[in-house]
Order: sequence, then structure tokens, then C-alpha cells
Amino acid sequence: MSEPSQWDLSRTALLTIDLQNDFIHPEGAYGRAGQRAECIAALPARIRPLADALRQRGGHYISAQFTLVPDAKGEPLIAPHLKKLRPFLGKGDFAPGSFGNTLVDALFPADYVVEKVAYSAFYQTRLEYIMRAAGIDNLIVGGIVTNGGVASTLRDAHLRNIDTVLLTDGSAAFDSTVHEATLLSLGTVTAQMTCADALDWLEKTS
Repeated sequence: MSEPSQWDLSRTALLTIDLQNDFIHPEGAYGRAGQRAECIAALPARIRPLADALRQRGGHYISAQFTLVPDAKGEPLIAPHLKKLRPFLGKGDFAPGSFGNTLVDALFPADYVVEKVAYSAFYQTRLEYIMRAAGIDNLIVGGIVTNGGVASTLRDAHLRNIDTVLLTDGSAAFDSTVHEATLLSLGTVTAQMTCADALDWLEKTS
């Protein structure tokens, strides 16, 4: 891994995972089901200054958003394990182009949006194409949940020799113990910073 201090910020992107209305907004799928956590709701406001600072230095902001593809009748194609875990998910939830599938207002709009159907933002998505086309070499990663989409994306980036920074308080899980354990387990595959330290690094880099 190269040190973030050596990165060319014009070839760096902030990548957020699943910071969309169906997960975070009170009227989204999870909010309506009472599946909310303050540590998750606080993430967009904490991350927004990083997106602004990175863009000012020629960098990019990519939003990866979980998507449930609807069938011909509009019913979502839900993996069996997800349906068991989240039985409240139904027609219209996480549908492409819907309110719930959209990035939350505090971060909207992203420079690029990646629809994903599984945990990793790399799995069967256009993320690698965007990175090549836009000249992006490095990723600053935050979002939800730490042990799910965030960890899977970081491990996939590591396999592709893509250097990353994990935002330790720019990611969250419904269980803080799981969040902390995941940070520890990811120590060998990614650099880690708080949002405040990352903002300080960005602002000190011309």
C-alpha cells in the first residue's frame, strides 16, 4: 500500500457505500420498519466536507447504491438470505430511480453513481470502468455497513491493488462492537483515518 500522503488527489475518489434514502431517511424502507441507528444517520454530514475538499483539489465523489432489480411485475429480485434478514423489504424498495434508491440530500449529487446488487461496489458493477475512464487510482471509503458493503468493497479493492483509506468514523454498523472488530480485521488491507484527520490531510495537500 502506498502512503496517502503520496497520493495524487486529482486521481483520488471518495467512495461512499449505501448512503441512500431507503437506508437512512425516516421515510425510507429501513426507517418505516424502525431499523435506524443514530451512528448511521450521522454519517452524511460528517462525510460531506471531505467530498467538498477533494473536489476542490480535482478529485471525485462516487456513490455506490444498493439496488433491488424489479421483475416484470415490479417485484424486487431479493436474495433468499436478504429476504430472511429483512422480511419488510417489498415492492418499490431500493428500485432503480426511486426516492429510496437515491443518495441522501446531504451528499447529493455524486459525480458518479454505481448501482450494486451485492455487498461489494466492485461486484458486477461499472465501478472499475469509471475509475479507468476518469483516471482514478485511489479510494477514500466510508458508508454502511462496516462489516458488509464497506468491508467487502475494501477487500475487493485490495485484491485489485487499489490503494484505499477507510474512514473509521465515516462508516458504521448497527452494532458498535461489530464495527470495531471489523476495523481491526481490515488493518492489513487498508489505511485508516478519522474524518477529521482525512479532512486535515486533504486541506494540507495542494
